[in-house]
Amino acid sequence: MWLWGAFAATVVVSLAVDLLAHRTAHVIGFKEAAAWSALWVGLALIFAAVVFLVLGATAGTEYTTAWLLEKSLSVDNLFVFAVIFAYFKVPRAYQHRVLFFGVMGALVFRGIFLSLGVAVVSRFTAVLFAFAAVLFYSTYKLLKDEEESFDPGKSFALRMLRKIIPVRDEYAGMKFFVKEAGKRVATPLLAVVAAIEAADLIFAVDSVPAVLAVSDDAFIVYTSNAFAILGLRALYFMLAGLLDRFHYLNKGLAIILAFIGVKLILQASHKLISPSIPEIPSPISLAVIVVVLAASVVLSLRRPAPLHLPPAAQEEKPPAPSGTATTNPGPTGAHAEQDQQPDDPPRPAH
Repeated sequence: MWLWGAFAATVVVSLAVDLLAHRTAHVIGFKEAAAWSALWVGLALIFAAVVFLVLGATAGTEYTTAWLLEKSLSVDNLFVFAVIFAYFKVPRAYQHRVLFFGVMGALVFRGIFLSLGVAVVSRFTAVLFAFAAVLFYSTYKLLKDEEESFDPGKSFALRMLRKIIPVRDEYAGMKFFVKEAGKRVATPLLAVVAAIEAADLIFAVDSVPAVLAVSDDAFIVYTSNAFAILGLRALYFMLAGLLDRFHYLNKGLAIILAFIGVKLILQASHKLISPSIPEIPSPISLAVIVVVLAASVVLSLRRPAPLHLPPAAQEEKPPAPSGTATTNPGPTGAHAEQDQQPDDPPRPAH
C-alpha cells in the first residue's frame, strides 16, 4: 500500500509542478520539451528501480517492459494530436493546457479499463485469446500501410458535448467556458479536450490487451501506463515536426503487437490447455521491444522516406523570366506557426 501512496504522491506533486511551470500560455520550444521529457523518463526509471528493490526482479522487469511497450504504442497518439490541433486550428501557446487536461482524463479512463481488464483476465483466462485477436488485427492495419481518415469533428465525445452545451467558434484565451448573453457556452478549447479524450479511448483498445500480456498485476499495469501517459505532452512538443521522419516506426509497432499477441496465446494455452506449453519470459519481451524500436528508429534515419509531391508540383515548370521575383513560400518545418494550418492535415498512421 505504501508503494501506491508513493506513486500517487509522485504523480500529484509532478502534475502540480508542471501546471505551475506552465500557468501562463506560451509556445513550448524543443529545449523546454526535451527537459520535461527527460524529467518524466527519469521519474519512470526511478520508480522502476524502486519496484525492483521492493517487489523483486520479476516485478521490476514487468514494470519496465509494460512502460516501454505503452511508451512505444503511444507514439501513434502524437500523430492524432497533430491532426486534432490542425483541425481545430489550436494556437501553439494553448496546446500544452489542452494536453494537460487530456492526460488527466486519460489517467482516469485507463485506470477504469485496466481494472476491468485485470478482473476479467483473472476470472476468464480464455479472454486472452480475444485480446490476441485484437492485437493481430491492429498488426494487420499497421502493415496495410494505408492512411485512415480521422475526423475529430465527428467524434462521439464532441457530438455529445455539443448536445450538452453550445460551443462557440472563437477561442477565449485559455478559458474553457465564457458567458454570452447571460448563458454559459464552451470554447473550442473544451471541444479539443473532448476530441483528445475520444482518441485516447480508441487507442486504449490496443494498449490494454498489450499491457495485460506483460502482467496481470493491477499495480504494475497501471503505474507503468500512467508514467508513459504523463510523458506524452513533452514527447509531442519535442518531436513535433519530426514524426514523419520515423516512417519505419509503424512497421516496428506491428512487429511488437504481433509478438505480444503470440505471447498472449502462449500464456492462455499454458493455463488452459497444458502447463507444458512454454510462456515467453518478461526479460525476453523487454529485449524484443527494445531491439525492434531501436531498429525502427535507426532504419528511419538511415533510409529517409521519399518525398511524395502532388502531381502539380511534379510537373516541370518553365523558368521564370529574368528579373521576375520569386515568391517566398513562407515558414515551414516544426517552427512554423501552428495557426497557419493546412487545408488537408496529415492523417495518422493508426
